Amino acid sequence: MKNKKIYLITAARPNFIKLAPIWRELNHRSGIEAEIVHTGQHYDYKMSKVFFDELGLPEPNYNLGVGSGLHGSQTAKILTECERLFIETSPDIIVVFGDVNSTLAASLAAVKLRIPIAHVEAGLRSFDMKMPEEINRVLTDRISDLLFTTETSAMKNLENEGIDLGKAHLVGNVMIDTLVSLLDKIENRRTTQEMGLTPGNFAVSTIHRPSNVDSEASLMNVYEILKEASKQAKVILPAHPRTVKSIHEKGLTGLFAKIKNLDIIEPLGYLEFMNLVYNSSYVLTDSGGIQEETTWLGIPCITLRENTERPITVAEGTNRITGLNLDKVKEAMNWVGTFDKTEYSPPKLWDGKAAERIVDILMDYLK
Repeated sequence: MKNKKIYLITAARPNFIKLAPIWRELNHRSGIEAEIVHTGQHYDYKMSKVFFDELGLPEPNYNLGVGSGLHGSQTAKILTECERLFIETSPDIIVVFGDVNSTLAASLAAVKLRIPIAHVEAGLRSFDMKMPEEINRVLTDRISDLLFTTETSAMKNLENEGIDLGKAHLVGNVMIDTLVSLLDKIENRRTTQEMGLTPGNFAVSTIHRPSNVDSEASLMNVYEILKEASKQAKVILPAHPRTVKSIHEKGLTGLFAKIKNLDIIEPLGYLEFMNLVYNSSYVLTDSGGIQEETTWLGIPCITLRENTERPITVAEGTNRITGLNLDKVKEAMNWVGTFDKTEYSPPKLWDGKAAERIVDILMDYLK
């Protein structure tokens, strides 16, 4: 019998972390050819290849090399390249991750060719259609054949949208699978010591969303927040290229450089970054995945957004949503000082075995 060909579509840092445990699990199963398709949406080494190296992933079978661009043009390029590849190679199913442009573009290419789609991290909703990621999530879920969810709220969202729950499966969180499997390496990494930091006495920040960095007004709010945070402790900011570019273009580089207790550094690999998070007192972010990683680790997270598509992180008591409101951020910083990690345990099904459950369902679907 001919092996079933599964394409794992990847594009950006969070995708790589979610893909890795599924790729490994698929390679333990017979009758499967699991191939990695990298769209090239993130092409910088620090944002892409280093994660493949650290996560033990092979070179992608295909690299479409689309590069950066405006949302519409980038999505169109990815769709065009995926369509060409799918026609030439005929995968039996594609697996897409999260909510980046590549997720939607690859799904559109597949559905028009009647190739089944499995969406990992389905059903998450911020209910903010101004976010490009929300549009990607909603549309991808609508056309997918298998929907793998991380939390019960995602199942409820799909039901409310009239999606057949027969194709939806609550499986847990594959991002946590990677964290569990690499926890020893994360703990033993010496990034914190090499940077001269004392565990528990510094904060980590990541800020990259367009709503926070594309306008001068938003960047000034970010500046005030980082200045306030740095009054209490050292803040480490591995800077996304988008953020650095915007700060430079707005003429604010010198202003940010004057924040005495803020270290703006190059992007880090997964193990280096997670070692900092693991040893931090709290995280200040606008990322989605980091909200989940800090929730599993029991580390306070302050989310600089007006909403979250991951409400379980708030319900678990590890995440506060503040937006760029300085007063709310100050309140959350006070909360950080009262957080008791000893009384915390991770969410159900965030147990390091989500990939096993996903692959079991994929295998049944492909019979």
